[in-house]
Formats: sequence, structure tokens, C-alpha cells
Amino acid sequence: MLRNLRRVAWLCGLALLVNVEFAQADEAGKFKIDKDKKTITIPCKIAPRKLAKYDQIYPIEVIACYPDPKGVKAHETVVTIDCKPSDIHKALVDLGLRPGKPAKGENASAVGPEVKIALDVGGRLIPIEKCLVDKKTNKTLPSLKWLFTGSAMKQLDPNDASPSYAADSGGTLISVFPVTDETVFQTNLTMKDEPVLKMETNKAVLPKEGEPVKLIISVP
Repeated sequence: MLRNLRRVAWLCGLALLVNVEFAQADEAGKFKIDKDKKTITIPCKIAPRKLAKYDQIYPIEVIACYPDPKGVKAHETVVTIDCKPSDIHKALVDLGLRPGKPAKGENASAVGPEVKIALDVGGRLIPIEKCLVDKKTNKTLPSLKWLFTGSAMKQLDPNDASPSYAADSGGTLISVFPVTDETVFQTNLTMKDEPVLKMETNKAVLPKEGEPVKLIISVP
């Protein structure tokens, strides 16, 4: 009888441990909002710079998006994320911001309130501009304006006429150039800057590909 009770207790403890581990795993993929500091912290990973389906390494055009194959810009990003861009949009609205308007193509400029974007690498906060270098000069980028534009709304389902938050489809959260309006953040750069500014990740400050880091969005 005592042996059976011990076995039941052991099984209950094991079940509790498994539940705790699952809960921790679930929490690990969620972003956190600090309303006092007005920050959003997003778990992410350093993205691979070469995908097997492509024959070359493409210059960086976005900062954060879904991983391959769901992320349409996964071959041109610094980090990959698992959260939905629309959820980050909602979090920013909760922090008091109102989205502007995304830009796309030539002669278009993004509009929206400014935020700060950085990577937390092992407790060290690195401005996102310092995570990128110009391939020609190997110098880090000057300070840019990062704007909360919000994503374009588009009909993504041919069988459903109602518009959807387009960034949730391709998974782009932050875009450097207005190559897409399906994103939540854009910079003050235009497509005139894209041909001359070819960027690569700054391996002097970033960990290895696949390593976990945190993306920090700060509202002034």
C-alpha cells in the first residue's frame, strides 16, 4: 500500500514537472510588455545568412521576420521571430502610439511615430544600427529613424473579401527600405538609398547564427 502511494506521488510529481516545462516552453515564445518602461521585448534568434534554396547571400533588407519557409524575407533578415506582427502592433497601441502609414516603392516615404530598436545580446543592449555594417566600407550605420507605420491591409484570401493585416502573412516586422508595405516598422530611408547601401550583419557584435537574443522596442 505504501509503495503504491509513493508511486502515485512520484507520477503526480512527474506530471507537474512536465506541465511546468511545457509552461516554460510556451512562455519562452511570447513577447513581454513593460508599461512602466514602455518597452516590448521579443524573443528571437540570429537568422542564417545563407538559405539552401538560394545560390547566394542577399544583402540585409529587413531586421526581423518569420523564419524560412514562412518568412518571405527570411534570406534578408538579421533575426527571426515567432510572434505575429499584428500582436506587436496592438501592443504599441496599448502603449499609447498611433500607427502612421507604410511606404512602398520609389518616391515613397514612411510616416509614423518614432521608436527605438535594439538587440539585447546577453544583457548588453546594442542599437540596431550597430548590428549592421555597410559591405563596401565595413562601417556601422548612422542613426536612423524607426517609424511605427503599421502594415497595409490586404485581401489575402481569394475566397474572403475582408482585408487582413498583411504583415502577418509574410511575417515581416521591421523593414529597412520600403521594399514592402507589409510590415510594422520602417525607417526614414527610401528606395533611392537601397542601390547604394548594401548591408551585412556585424559579426563583431552579434552571436552565431541560431543563437537566442532579444529584440527591444522602446517607446519614447
